[in-house]
Amino acid sequence: MAEPLLTEADLALRPGHGVRSPWLREALAAEGDPPPLPGPASDMDVDIAIVGGGYTGMWTAEQLSRRAPALRVVVVERDICGGGPSGRNGGFVNAWWDEIDTLVELYGAERAVAAARAAAESVRAIGAWCGEHRVDAHYRQAGMLVVSTTPPHDDRPLGAVAAAEAAGVPEELVALSAEDVQARCRSPRFRGGALMRDGATVQPALLVRGLRRVLLERGVTIHEGTRLMRLRSPRGPVVRLTVEGGGATREIRARHAVLAMNAWSAGWRPFHRSILAWGSYMVRTEPIPERIAELGWTGGESIYTARFNVEYLHVTRDGRIAIGSGGGVPGYGGRIGPSFTDDLGSARRAAGAFRHLFPMLADVRLTDAWGGPIDVSGNHLPRFGSLAGGRVHYAMGFSGNGVAPSHLAGRVLAALALESDEPVTRLPMVGPPARSLPPEPFRFLGARLMRAAIVRREAIEMGGRRAPWPLRQLTAMPRRLGYHLGPAP
Repeated sequence: MAEPLLTEADLALRPGHGVRSPWLREALAAEGDPPPLPGPASDMDVDIAIVGGGYTGMWTAEQLSRRAPALRVVVVERDICGGGPSGRNGGFVNAWWDEIDTLVELYGAERAVAAARAAAESVRAIGAWCGEHRVDAHYRQAGMLVVSTTPPHDDRPLGAVAAAEAAGVPEELVALSAEDVQARCRSPRFRGGALMRDGATVQPALLVRGLRRVLLERGVTIHEGTRLMRLRSPRGPVVRLTVEGGGATREIRARHAVLAMNAWSAGWRPFHRSILAWGSYMVRTEPIPERIAELGWTGGESIYTARFNVEYLHVTRDGRIAIGSGGGVPGYGGRIGPSFTDDLGSARRAAGAFRHLFPMLADVRLTDAWGGPIDVSGNHLPRFGSLAGGRVHYAMGFSGNGVAPSHLAGRVLAALALESDEPVTRLPMVGPPARSLPPEPFRFLGARLMRAAIVRREAIEMGGRRAPWPLRQLTAMPRRLGYHLGPAP
């Protein structure tokens, strides 16, 4: 497959370098660009301390403030709320029906369906919450398409369709012919695929900043620009968190603590073998509503391609196409550095994905490029649970699909912090991580090798050819080692 031609304007785009995502810039402008909330003025005693002001931490605080309004809840965020992945992600609000084959393999059909139904409930609950609290996050539930873009990938969507049928939920993921797909979006690259009805889209930063507003109205304390330096959970009823904010170091004493740090969890000792930080980049076009109408893409469906280095795209309310590529780079030892925000090559791959999928839009200008880290687990699904002692709770491993699952995580983490034994705490992804990733430097070196091999394999497959046997065996190595990562042979 020939590389798509990037325009001079595409090549001039520079991601990162201290510039926030366009989602977050728009959301902050709508608020009048408020200053960050200050760090703690003194040591604090609270009921529950939450580390992380993104979706997971905020949904946990939302659940707690609704279920137990008298609780003293504090959220500490090292940047501003929404400064991390919650303010820069693709805006996909998806359930797990497209992961049903993995869920069944790991947990059996009954528990797999229960988990997928819980995630689907969160898709709908987010929309209902936005309506109840007048948060205009551009929520639109119109389903999600997974599409093949080359003959070697035609069977991939159908495998998940067959797994859904075998699990007794054929209505949740429905096969589409090439004609069906073209009726929804006329990209010349799109072939057959599948439709998942439990899919929605949002402007992600408006959602997280809306959560922030609601929590402040409910009396939840939020400290921005405040970094967790140390956490101690000695025997007894108190967890001690040392935080730094506003040039001062303070101690927060809490009955329970929640760690909702997304990819930054990879740098903490209890989790450094559980997740790998990986980069993902996006671009978006200028507003082109008339051109999108010409594509027939007017139903609001989000789309992702059946590649391992997945391409994901949707139409924004103001008529832009926003498209991302998961082909970023892995990090070493849990460090989150410039490769996750400033990588020009990864941003250009996202631009190249747009040019490849929509050659008829060659004259359309790309206006923004940005990136950020995602937290990839060994089975490509998140894990929720508690550390030894039962007073420190965590969620991690969303693997690029965190908007709806983070709402589910908030329900789980709130229940754990309230010491409540309820059905959501017995979902199969609640408990210790099932399989550790290799230690460094083997994890980093292996991830880099696999990334290069998969990029090479998919370049061949995108040309319509089957990759050579040795390359297919190499890229299937993670699955042979027991991880649900990478393509099958």
